[in-house]
Amino acid sequence: MSRPRRRPGSTGYALSRRGTFSGVVFVGLMLAAIVFAFLYAGPGPSAPQGAATTVILPRGAGVGGIGRAMKAAGVVRSQLLFELMAKLTGGARLKAGEYAIASGESMAGIISDLKAGRVVRHFITIPEGWTSQMAADAVNASPVLTGFAPTPPEGALLPETYEVRRGDNRAAVMDRMRVAEGQLLDRLWAARKPGLPLNSPSEAVTLASIVEKETGIPAERPRIAAVFENRLKAGMRLESDPTVIYGVSKGAPLGRGLTVSELAEATPYNTYKISGLPPTPIANPGKAALEAVLNPPDTNELYFVANGSGGHSFSSSFADHQKNVAHWRDIERQRAAGASAK
Repeated sequence: MSRPRRRPGSTGYALSRRGTFSGVVFVGLMLAAIVFAFLYAGPGPSAPQGAATTVILPRGAGVGGIGRAMKAAGVVRSQLLFELMAKLTGGARLKAGEYAIASGESMAGIISDLKAGRVVRHFITIPEGWTSQMAADAVNASPVLTGFAPTPPEGALLPETYEVRRGDNRAAVMDRMRVAEGQLLDRLWAARKPGLPLNSPSEAVTLASIVEKETGIPAERPRIAAVFENRLKAGMRLESDPTVIYGVSKGAPLGRGLTVSELAEATPYNTYKISGLPPTPIANPGKAALEAVLNPPDTNELYFVANGSGGHSFSSSFADHQKNVAHWRDIERQRAAGASAK
């Protein structure tokens, strides 16, 4: 028995066309997914120069502003896709700051970095024993900061490494150093050893600055602090070379030894000529020097002199001190003879 033919408009042809259309849609979705995956998770654009591109995102930029900045910097291919994915993955959590976008970093990686706040970190280090002028020069020379930082009073800063952000104000950074010093000093002064020959926290800073400049060996700081405080209690002059240098050069290295005339000059900082402490600190002391001055060991030592190995020889009597001085003079003469023989 013969079967009837299907007309062109019959159900069989309609199903065939739907199947073809569904296949096209499926292929299109697959292609869109591939493009999406490439733009979002695949490698991003190469950096125009070097290994990374710097992008600075100001506070309050929002997802739209961040997307425009990323597109303008050339680190994403699609601003629209960036904004969409940033919103879908928590755009409110994107953090402002300076970012170094690695060459070829994926959009997914960039959004992850922004959510985690992986900003470029900048640091300024103020070494122990620097003068306030040296610290101000370093802050004002920083290329990532703005504005101008005036030189603060001597001894007002806490030597430390400080993290800063590009665009931070230089004066504000210096204020952070002053606040850090004040907070530390308040804590140490409140816990100071009883019976110290110091009448105020400012006197503690002044003495600590002298201790800081007298030795580069951390273990010697408490012992040198004790010597100076024993001398203050006994009414003896401090007789510290670094104070004389400060009176001559405001703390800048002389590049030579002190002359006889400089040691004899009656400046307010010449502790061979004045009694007690000089009128101001001679540098910015670090935490260890402040701790040494405010909690010195119990000793009866009154003298110290260089021992030729980078440290000092300590003594309680002037006779022993003279022996140590004679030993140091012998070392100096031997070194001078060796230098002249070359």
